[in-house]
Amino acid sequence: MREINDIFYFNGFKIEIKIISQKNTNLEPIVLLHEGLGSISLWKDWPLKLSQNTERTVILYSRIGMGNSSPIKTDRNTRYMHEEAITILPNLLKYLDVSNPILLGHSDGASIALIYAGSGHKSKYLILEAPHVFVEKISIKGIKNAKHSWKNNNLKNKLNKHHNDVDGAFHGWYNIWTSKEFRNWNIEEYLPKIHVPILMFQGLNDEYGTLKQLDSIENSAKGKTTRIELEDCGHSPHSLYPNKIIDKIKEFININ
Repeated sequence: MREINDIFYFNGFKIEIKIISQKNTNLEPIVLLHEGLGSISLWKDWPLKLSQNTERTVILYSRIGMGNSSPIKTDRNTRYMHEEAITILPNLLKYLDVSNPILLGHSDGASIALIYAGSGHKSKYLILEAPHVFVEKISIKGIKNAKHSWKNNNLKNKLNKHHNDVDGAFHGWYNIWTSKEFRNWNIEEYLPKIHVPILMFQGLNDEYGTLKQLDSIENSAKGKTTRIELEDCGHSPHSLYPNKIIDKIKEFININ
């Protein structure tokens, strides 16, 4: 096993990539799609543990505006996750010669995984942590609470070491999610077009979403769905229960 750092250039933007490569394996790689304020480094050592335990290559990258990737030059629009899923991610996977990924998305990343699969792009499985398919009041409340933490510098100090442009990373996420036009954001139209097995994790104390998100996916997606509800868990299951999440992922992959 070895770790490889790479750069992918897309329309003049630099996208940082990290590959935890398992030698001598033909197994489909797991591609991690981070949350709205995430980056490669915010996954910490969990991708390494995931790769070791599943014996699969794990690929992660920081989206434009996040981590060490190029900063955002313009305001995000309501289709920023669509653009990521339909345009950027397919091109990045083509660059990496990955044709049938296991997509593991967290929050915004989970939404991107759903749009990707629901747009006809090929994937082996979807693994979703705290997915969003529509906007809930609790989502906006949680984001506004994050702004309070940002103003008193707690959140900014936490994120500063993970983003070259920490102000752009936070405000790009905050401004679009709290805008009036984003209240009608909804990706449920993509769900009936998804035919691959889906594993979903949802913390019962998630400050950004409820089980209604999982209900919608379960009711509309055509692939087999497996849901895991976690007590005493907020928005980041893999951070709070790293080993448990990996065990459930291994079980899901081995069964399907």
